[in-house]
Amino acid sequence: MPVNEWLIRLFVRPGSAPESVLRSRYGVLSGVAGIVINVLLTAAKCVLAAITGSVAIAGDALNNLSDAGSSVMSLVGFKIASRPADEDHPYGHGRVEYLCAMGVAVLILLMGADVAKSSVEKIINPQIPAFSWTVVAVLVISIGMKLWLALFNRAIGKKIDSGAVDAVVTDSLGDMAITAVSALSLILSHFLQVSLDGWMGLVVSGFVLWAGVSVFRNTLTPLLGQSPDPADVQSIVDKILAHPPITGVHDLIIHDYGPNKRFVIAHAEIPSDIDVMLAHDVIDDTEREIQQETGYMCTLHMDPLVVDDEKTAVTRSSIREIIKAIDERLSIHDFRMVSGPQHTNLIFDLVIPYAIKMPPADIVSRVKEDIRRLDETYFAVITVDRSYHSPA
Repeated sequence: MPVNEWLIRLFVRPGSAPESVLRSRYGVLSGVAGIVINVLLTAAKCVLAAITGSVAIAGDALNNLSDAGSSVMSLVGFKIASRPADEDHPYGHGRVEYLCAMGVAVLILLMGADVAKSSVEKIINPQIPAFSWTVVAVLVISIGMKLWLALFNRAIGKKIDSGAVDAVVTDSLGDMAITAVSALSLILSHFLQVSLDGWMGLVVSGFVLWAGVSVFRNTLTPLLGQSPDPADVQSIVDKILAHPPITGVHDLIIHDYGPNKRFVIAHAEIPSDIDVMLAHDVIDDTEREIQQETGYMCTLHMDPLVVDDEKTAVTRSSIREIIKAIDERLSIHDFRMVSGPQHTNLIFDLVIPYAIKMPPADIVSRVKEDIRRLDETYFAVITVDRSYHSPA
């Protein structure tokens, strides 16, 4: 949309500053646009509610007022989130965005509850609201304004991947439905001469509460810690494996401390006969490249892997067949064989995805039994490991 691009060029000026600064500008622009639009709509709908006596329109006005407050909260949140890391907050302030989005959700829920209360009172004491085509026209215009706000914020959200901006999009789409219901209530009540205002108000409150719950749920997930995007994980794995002599990657974890502040930790498998200084240089180069290309701070742990011992390779392959027979999603890493006079210890980590519902203790017990059937002198020392990301 030309207007959207013009506003972005005017106030954000893409390419004129570091990514973190541009992100803050996008957030501020989103907040200011929300404040202006919602203050105008609140004023207009308060006047319409006073003229018609419609509780649905009054509820819609309250919802727009809360949206203006949400935009203020979002604007302040982006300004705080853009602050650099300091001694007390070494991981930065990025998670403030999530907290602001959660604050928006709480405001939406409070407004939904208030509209529901007013609607029930209107059902108990019904009145037909005053009708005017002018009022209907203003409501239709407000739907158009909310549509623009939703599209504008969606464009911004695609550029900065912000939960706070996504919350505004959800809220704006919900507001369009609310205003449409208010207009429909006014028209039907006039032509049918039946008070539908209270019932329509309940529908409005349902939309508001649904939007609040959706925003709250979507914001809570990254705060609790969510599985990273499988495509993102695969991209990082591919970048690591692009550096010989690295032959494998496991125990990959992505820590999210808010937008533009993510950490990657992984174990890189390297043949044990490689010179340790050469291996260290490869690890350093890989960490540096991932940070430059993705912006993620990267720390790799070097895991030596025995590759020139035929017995170890054959046994490792047999163990993999055993666990795949139990469940294809199981995997092993850090495999070692320590031979003794009476038995041989097979030491390895067994990765059990959370999607597998079989108790880990039962899986370990079965793996050990199958290994003993393979060779009675084998003694399995198994460490259960959990995957911190979904499979790509």
